[in-house]
Amino acid sequence: MNEPALSASRHHAALAFIFVTVTLDMLAFGIIIPVLPHLVLELTGGGLAHAAMWVGVISTLFMLMQFVFSPVQGALSDRYGRRAVILVSSFGLGVDFILMALAPVMWLLLIGRAVSGICSASFSTANAYIADVVPHEKRAAAFGMLGAAFSIGFVLGPALGGVLGHWHLRLPFWVAAALALANFVYGWFVLPESLPKERRTPRVVWRDANPLGAIVLLRRYPQVFGLAVVFFLINLAQFSLNSTYVLYADYRFGWGPQAVGYALALLGVCAGIVQGGMVRRLMPRLGERRMIIAGLALCVAGYLLFGLAGSVTLFILAIPVFSLGGLAGPPAQSLMTHQVDPHEQGRLQGALSSLRGLAGIVGPVLFADLFALSISKHAPVPHLPGAAFLLAALLCALAVWVALRAMRMRTADNGGSHKDSSPGSMEQTS
Repeated sequence: MNEPALSASRHHAALAFIFVTVTLDMLAFGIIIPVLPHLVLELTGGGLAHAAMWVGVISTLFMLMQFVFSPVQGALSDRYGRRAVILVSSFGLGVDFILMALAPVMWLLLIGRAVSGICSASFSTANAYIADVVPHEKRAAAFGMLGAAFSIGFVLGPALGGVLGHWHLRLPFWVAAALALANFVYGWFVLPESLPKERRTPRVVWRDANPLGAIVLLRRYPQVFGLAVVFFLINLAQFSLNSTYVLYADYRFGWGPQAVGYALALLGVCAGIVQGGMVRRLMPRLGERRMIIAGLALCVAGYLLFGLAGSVTLFILAIPVFSLGGLAGPPAQSLMTHQVDPHEQGRLQGALSSLRGLAGIVGPVLFADLFALSISKHAPVPHLPGAAFLLAALLCALAVWVALRAMRMRTADNGGSHKDSSPGSMEQTS
């Protein structure tokens, strides 16, 4: 049991804060999505093509900062505690959004997005907080709630940003700053520390506080490393949606911004229902192993439907099927936390966030270029515009194989005593 001695009321307040933190941070990031390209266009003074190039640079810079600094934040939280890292990051985000709201030139906006990428790496610390205070058998449900918080921000953020941006181009940045700073003040008063001093690392080992060091940490736990590969493959596949969904829907079905907006909102709602409700209800019945495999298989089915759907009906049907794939992530993350020492939870989550950042660097270019090739006259397979989604399905199928190998290795290490149908039995490995 990793739960420190917190009173019941402070424990619930702390978990509520972590949920609100992730929701508000995602809301703050989502708010600026509809207006950021227009602000870039205003600052660069060039045409749409020139602005699109800068938007790509900004997106890559953001993910690069997450890739580099997630392990740093994880190591710092293992040494100085979760509370300090989360609060400093919330405050930094608020100040950074103000900087971007005032930015008169493009280089200041670039600095602002770089700082946002650094501060948003605190998502990994929020996950480590959950691992600190939530019992093993309830962690998958808790991670599912954080996934639901992501979905809420994903649905509400861009919609709110579009409304605010209609009034003034920079207003969404001011609202994002207000949300982040309000969250900092809220956390200052309600968030207790989750990692006692006696369980912290004695010092920060800087050679480990980098992406390469994070991989070395994962390699020390073979089963964790296998599940981390699954985590990377899932996140890489998801960038097929981020990079090509809008263009693909326009190419195949002639959808405009409004139709795409409705579809993405439905995707966010379905993901929130799955991770916020279904994970908690299904965990006692299926156990972590079965949920991981079932979720990955549904990811494969969802991507195949996206890529091969010949009608709007099938394309819409793919949304709930794909959303059910969200059953895989929370139990996989829960399994990894069971096997890592308490004083290394921050570095584990930092390593996972770094892998997410790496996927964000590689994925957009990979899938966007594949989509462009698939609809060009040089396409190796004619009339296959959904090639990007088919590649995503292949990546998730590979993730199924890796997950089965990793969990077979884990069962063997337990001497064959593992019973998948009982989530509580997972504590044998902790």
